[in-house]
Amino acid sequence: MQFSSRLIEDAVNAFSSLPGVGKKTALRFVLDLVQRPTEDSVHLARTVARMREEIQHCITCGNLSDQTTCSICRDKRRDSSIICVVENIRDVMAIEETQQYRGVYHVLGGVISPIEGVGPADLNIDTLIQRAAAPEVSEIIMAISPTIEGDTTIFYLNKQLGDANVQVSSIARGVSFGGELEYADEVTLGRSIVARRKI
Repeated sequence: MQFSSRLIEDAVNAFSSLPGVGKKTALRFVLDLVQRPTEDSVHLARTVARMREEIQHCITCGNLSDQTTCSICRDKRRDSSIICVVENIRDVMAIEETQQYRGVYHVLGGVISPIEGVGPADLNIDTLIQRAAAPEVSEIIMAISPTIEGDTTIFYLNKQLGDANVQVSSIARGVSFGGELEYADEVTLGRSIVARRKI
């Protein structure tokens, strides 16, 4: 792809570094921004910069938040006795889309994968064990993608939670083995949450 401007080329390269954005799509973004009023581009740049500087992880669950504690953990209408354990923030968003779950979350930040060099110490597990020990917590739902790594993580967490006085359950296998939670449709994912089973 030939560019008449180095600035355009740099902007296209920046946009195309995002997942799912190819060079042609990036070029459409850039050309659209060039044709818009300057304040639109400035607003976009400032919004992204502010988001990157101010976004933080919730100290309770690990979700992304504008404050030290996320809006879900702060919501008094949520059932804090049930904790849904997920791999990443996209999974929180996917489950929230189902509108079938009113408990709280715990974001691990990945799954145990020796091949990838990810062990238990690399994940947000210690905080989960501490949360599970709280007297008000009655159930931990493992909403982790049904893969070999996911099942290994569930097995490990189940053993670590053995001393806690909580029921440990897993979402039903309406989500196919080897699939990713974020790509499951809302109906299947919602039913999987409702039809969870004890481990």
